Amino acid sequence: MTTKRKYGFLIAATALLAVAGSSIHARKDDFGLGRNMEITVNMMRELALGYVDPIDPDRLMEGAAAGMVSDLDPYTEYISEEGLSDFELLTTGKYGGVGALIRKKGDWVKISQPYAGTPSDRAGLKIGDLILSIDGKSAKGLTTEEVSGMLKGEPGSKVKITVMHLDSTQQSVTLRRERISIPGVPYAGWVKEGIGYIRHSDFTEGCYEEMRAAIDRLRTEGELKGLVLDYRSNGGGIMQEAVKILSLFVPRGTVVVTTRGRNEQRDYRTEAEPILPDLPLAVLVDGSTASSSEIVAGALQDLDRAVLIGQRSFGKGLVQATRPLGYNTMLKLTTAKYYIPSGRCIQAIDYSHSQEGSVRTVPDSLISEFETRAGRKVYDGGGIMPDIDVEPEYISRFAATLYALGFIEDFGDEYTRRNPGQQIDIRTFSITDADYADFAAFMQDKEVPYESDTRRALKALKKAAEDDRFAELKEQFERVESELKDDTATNLETYREQVIEAINNDIILRHAYTAGVIEHAMADDKGVARAVEVLEHPDEYRRITTEQDTRKK
Repeated sequence: MTTKRKYGFLIAATALLAVAGSSIHARKDDFGLGRNMEITVNMMRELALGYVDPIDPDRLMEGAAAGMVSDLDPYTEYISEEGLSDFELLTTGKYGGVGALIRKKGDWVKISQPYAGTPSDRAGLKIGDLILSIDGKSAKGLTTEEVSGMLKGEPGSKVKITVMHLDSTQQSVTLRRERISIPGVPYAGWVKEGIGYIRHSDFTEGCYEEMRAAIDRLRTEGELKGLVLDYRSNGGGIMQEAVKILSLFVPRGTVVVTTRGRNEQRDYRTEAEPILPDLPLAVLVDGSTASSSEIVAGALQDLDRAVLIGQRSFGKGLVQATRPLGYNTMLKLTTAKYYIPSGRCIQAIDYSHSQEGSVRTVPDSLISEFETRAGRKVYDGGGIMPDIDVEPEYISRFAATLYALGFIEDFGDEYTRRNPGQQIDIRTFSITDADYADFAAFMQDKEVPYESDTRRALKALKKAAEDDRFAELKEQFERVESELKDDTATNLETYREQVIEAINNDIILRHAYTAGVIEHAMADDKGVARAVEVLEHPDEYRRITTEQDTRKK
């Protein structure tokens, strides 16, 4: 089809849709709809015929489809054919490939992390391996997206790659691609005798089976007297998985979540007999605990079935569903709000747009009071409030910057070269002062685009002073700025502990995968420590889950 005919067909089809839309909807306000559809057709025609450069009409219409939902809420989106694989990975946690994360380093792409038990891991690929070629084609100069596309493929197909290990030896391996499943439950173990711990990272397809298997394993390993469920940084996922996980802990037939949309209301009940109906539970939450993880945490709190520990959760009480649009595209749209057993919705933002198109946080005047099964007061309008507050522990922006720029991994490569065959104790490992001195030397010639909070605040203050014409403050600002030390060497000492922990995690990852990093972190985790303390004191646990704490709202 010629370009001219292609545009003609597209415009004619769009015009037909406009006529169909106008005929189907005959309400009073449909004049505006018909007008805007006609404007869209006219705009397409003018762009097709008059724009200075050739235009791809497919991309133009995809942009229009994405724009159609851009003013609704952040969770309603158009999913193109190209984005469908990424969407599948988010919802299922599965993809066809060899099971390795990669990163760019100079002209080459390196292995950043092989997933345990995957084809790349079984073949002996390690963190830091340089990918030299893929199926005989040099990988030099390829982007991470290009390399990822070459490594992914249909399960059962093969790909040959050549890598250079950190000791400069080369290895060529032929990998058979598999259906790679990223664990929703990356770690389960014991934090103390009798106290189990499970990290649940997302609600992808099948995470209930992972949770059930983790609990069964713990029960075979020892006597389970209490269980810590860690939902920190869990952004949620499939709501039905949350309902099934709740069935492990609450009686069969319990309503654990209700959805209410424009067209229907539906109660979701647990359908299986619980395997741990009375086991004391402590649930860890934070500001990134959202959606399905809030359903689990909030339902357990409303049913007085667990003690929640940490910080206020994110507050996402909106339900999404997908609708096929044809041609391997989808619409993910918000269809309802969910309500947990007390009747509260914990959505923190009001996305019902005003005439100005703005969105609002839920004001205090509209926050309502509800009761748990035991009569404790809880509130809607802004996430789940924990029963016990624990101050959040943040990694410094400086340490995060070093990690994002790849300097932590680069030093980890050097450390591994110098310590071949090293054996470590996952829980107690830490680099030495001499190792950190080596890292400081390693960083001497590195550019780190970082500004401390103090310097950022000073810049903002100077700008405000300039706007207010406080010229007399200029000299004082300059004096403070001259005394402010914000170079890399100084920051390496200021944020020494956080940087050391980032390096420790990188080295542990090389020895024991993600599970090892989680196990290592538990030793100094204040939230975990508080959870253990509560679970070891039945009287305190009983008081928290049955009595009102008058200090909270």
